[in-house]
Amino acid sequence: MTVAVAAVDLGATSGRVMLGRVGPGELSLTPLARFPNLPVRMPDGLHWNIVELYRNVLAGLTAAARREPALASVGIDSWAVDYGLLRGDRLLGEPYHYRDGRTAGGVERTHALVSPAELYATNGLQFLPFNTLYQLAAEDEAVRGVADSLLLIPDLLAFWLTGRRVAERTNASTTGLLDLDTGAWNEELIARLGLPRALLAELVDAGTTIGPLSPEVAAETGLAAQVVAVGSHDTASAVVAVPAAGRNFAYVSCGTWGLVGVEIDAPVLSEAGRAANFTNEGGVDGRTRYLHNVMGLWLLSESVRTWERQGESIDLPALLASAAEVPGEVPVFDANDPRFLPPGDMPARIGEWFAEHGMPAPRDRAGLVRSILSSLATAFAESAHTAAELSGATVDVIHIVGGGAQNALLCQLTADLSGLPVLAGPVEATALGNVLVQARALGELRGDLEALRALVRATHPPLRYEPRPASTP
Repeated sequence: MTVAVAAVDLGATSGRVMLGRVGPGELSLTPLARFPNLPVRMPDGLHWNIVELYRNVLAGLTAAARREPALASVGIDSWAVDYGLLRGDRLLGEPYHYRDGRTAGGVERTHALVSPAELYATNGLQFLPFNTLYQLAAEDEAVRGVADSLLLIPDLLAFWLTGRRVAERTNASTTGLLDLDTGAWNEELIARLGLPRALLAELVDAGTTIGPLSPEVAAETGLAAQVVAVGSHDTASAVVAVPAAGRNFAYVSCGTWGLVGVEIDAPVLSEAGRAANFTNEGGVDGRTRYLHNVMGLWLLSESVRTWERQGESIDLPALLASAAEVPGEVPVFDANDPRFLPPGDMPARIGEWFAEHGMPAPRDRAGLVRSILSSLATAFAESAHTAAELSGATVDVIHIVGGGAQNALLCQLTADLSGLPVLAGPVEATALGNVLVQARALGELRGDLEALRALVRATHPPLRYEPRPASTP
């Protein structure tokens, strides 16, 4: 038997709805809809166009019904930390984008109540100024006071599809408000921060059936499917589909962000981990994703957008090919510098970094792209080794999944700089992990994550990059 499901996979720059089919020896994806996910600058800040996203999701599910009327279920994953506030069924404004600058005040207010060291001991999260608890501290108190529920982005979409409010646990782990020991909402921390506990929804695990599509959604899309909670943090779903043989691997889930880490059985809360800004996020089946955020291909895509805004036409494949031919050493910069977080003129910011550090900046676009990729590969390699050192995990290979797996130069540089083989692919790891959790919840697959990964390995074999000698350009 083969089961058909729909994966709604929303990234920070684009979204997609994929038809997944799973059966004995079969795991396939068929694209049904792809659409941009562009932020909107409004008078009060940067927002997600969540209503447009939802419209595109419904269109994708309608296409799924035409292709597969007997579709069994739908799963939704997205980026983390951002949320919508509701009163009753009404959304109280478009959700803020995590790159909006309003969170600085929220960081100050939060740390005045609970120190960074105590927060890390409590929630295990690396410091990122846009973590949900900081966003909530920066939230307009009048709006927050009117709201009666808060839903993270995939949970908000699931609510619109089913009418049920839940908080899937892998994404909830990025809020900073979960108790690492119990996996429940941390009542004491929530109270100390002065946040309204009533806003937070019932927690559920990946693989839980949220409910059927509402009659209105079923009529609009032509589907009679269930919505199943998957690893709704997109990185949690991506890690499910890492085609690893065994546990001795590091992963890089590489798209707009590069999430670099290892999968372990319990959180690591050491002071060394906090100093290195490593985070403990929830994984599927109760595992811990011990990782570090690297700025990712945002550095490249925002550079391309800058050049296009200046009236240039950019052929990215040709530019990458030129970057691969740049001879000799190229200067590298700190890909984690916070100046690179907001949208804007990325090449100028990179130039500023080099100027401040007394280093010559690349003189042309090919050189700058090579510098970006070398800087990312350096950060990936260092983070993978640091993750292993801090967690005690053994790392024999690095898996790169997501869009970055298509970038041969980035994969080869990561192998060279880490001294470890890199296995690249699958590109659509997030959607595959989404589909696998749905299929297992439906009873069509059985086994642990290693069994699911064996199916990925058999159907989507990765491309291997061996580290080259140090003298190789």
